[in-house]
Amino acid sequence: MRNMPAEGEAGGKVWNVGVYIRLSRDDGNEESLSVSNQRKILLEYLEHSFQGEWNLIDIYTDDGQSGTDHERPGFQRMLCDVERGSVNCILCKNLSRAFRNYSDQGYFLESFFPRYRVRFITLGDPKVDTFLNPETVSGMEIPISGLMNDRFAYKTSSDIRRTFDTKRRRGEFIGAFAPYGYRKDPENKNRLIPDPEAAEVVETIFDWYVYGDGSAKSSLSKAGIARKLNDLGIPNPSAYKRRKGMKYYNPQGAANDGLWQGSTVAAVLSNEMYVGTMVQGKQRVISYKVHDRAAVAEEEWYKVPNTHEPIVERELFELARKLQAEDLRRVPGTGQNHLFSGLLKCADCKKAMTRKSSKGIQYFNCSTYRRKSRTKCSIHSIRQDALEEAVLEAVRRQIASIANLPDLLREIRTAPASEKRQGRRAALLKSHREELNKMESLMDELYLDWKSGDLAQAQYRHLKEKLEGRTEHLKTIIRNLQEESSREEDTFPHTEKTAAETERIQESRFEHSYVEEFLESGNLPFLSRGILTELIEEILVQENGAITVVFRFSEPDLSSEGA
Repeated sequence: MRNMPAEGEAGGKVWNVGVYIRLSRDDGNEESLSVSNQRKILLEYLEHSFQGEWNLIDIYTDDGQSGTDHERPGFQRMLCDVERGSVNCILCKNLSRAFRNYSDQGYFLESFFPRYRVRFITLGDPKVDTFLNPETVSGMEIPISGLMNDRFAYKTSSDIRRTFDTKRRRGEFIGAFAPYGYRKDPENKNRLIPDPEAAEVVETIFDWYVYGDGSAKSSLSKAGIARKLNDLGIPNPSAYKRRKGMKYYNPQGAANDGLWQGSTVAAVLSNEMYVGTMVQGKQRVISYKVHDRAAVAEEEWYKVPNTHEPIVERELFELARKLQAEDLRRVPGTGQNHLFSGLLKCADCKKAMTRKSSKGIQYFNCSTYRRKSRTKCSIHSIRQDALEEAVLEAVRRQIASIANLPDLLREIRTAPASEKRQGRRAALLKSHREELNKMESLMDELYLDWKSGDLAQAQYRHLKEKLEGRTEHLKTIIRNLQEESSREEDTFPHTEKTAAETERIQESRFEHSYVEEFLESGNLPFLSRGILTELIEEILVQENGAITVVFRFSEPDLSSEGA
């Protein structure tokens, strides 16, 4: 705090001054309005021209904030200091720095500041000093100036909105941060290019959800994907952006622990940006004065196809969208979807079949019959083991009739591409091992600091607990990554292969030995989620236990009797 002798008629009172500075994005690079310039002008005024004895309490700054509402961090902090009595004088460059909202200006100048006996001073035209010249607030110049500032804010907001809408229609990206999986092109900030590391995770999420991860017949649920990503030490989108040095902020950021959850995975699976379509305008600011955002109906979104490189194929995206639209059932405690989730329907009412257990045997029944009305449909019951056998036989017969069977099967993706996954896992392992080594070195240094007396015992214990917790977490992640690599090694042993064999494996994207066996022998030993998703549109269960398998390609449908 600093003091200065009074000059003039305000000398009998001590003014605890809060200096307020605001710079809006709309101000651009105008030096006269810069934060540094405002601070210089206001502090010079305090030093040489302020009338009265003063203490500088604080400088409150809102950089990049609109003046059309008072919900600004710096402004709100200043108001709190006013309410608690630590500030009784506010100094700012001009009225527009404090207010661009006509109604806010009237409220604070005529109600709030007088109630707390706050002196308000501006240096620019119109000059205001509510202590030395209180009548100026009641004159015409101040309200007219406030109205002009308000209209200026409205015009600026309208111009910016029109500019943004034009860019949205052209498919130019206007967001502050690129969607997870992309980054802004360094040569064109309105264009998106894939971020290799995050894009790989996005592709993996789609593969796991539609085809599975290779560890089981079934695909992974959204919650199962989230758990697996967390076990592998992959940060969620918000944490990833912050780790990359981005000044990323969202209202729920304080509660974000960096872990994936099912809703985050669902948002990735639903984002059409990943197929190369620019989607913007999902939310809209209510008005230039009310900065809250409101959801916009999908038909009003701006969608422009083929604006950037896709991360996932359109067919894979549509499969994921179709599966999300279905009420997929999960196998309890596994994080996996049931083998037939989203595919099995009643042949008569076309509603999904529900799964139940009786005496250790799994059955599927019509959901209408079981849950809604026993008069609107019948039970359509079929045992799960009989269903699997019937569908497997139908698939065998169908694909045996196709001339280009090897080419078709090589397009089936039952798991992510092995080469890319191995590279990502190797990079993660290296990164986590380096961090683990660093943590262990810090533990040693911490112990030496404590023994030498440079660190109090309480501090030592606190820091030691934090380092031990992080060390154990890193060891768990490393162990999970190693187990993941071991599973792939078991499926694809690193034996010597010819160039042709290596090329065939890479093109097929298979990580399951039973698929290779089928390509060689024509024998498909069992069903997997990948095969069902790729080949089958739906499976209809008849009342008499028969099934009709509707395939995704143009060969005739095959039916098989269920037990």
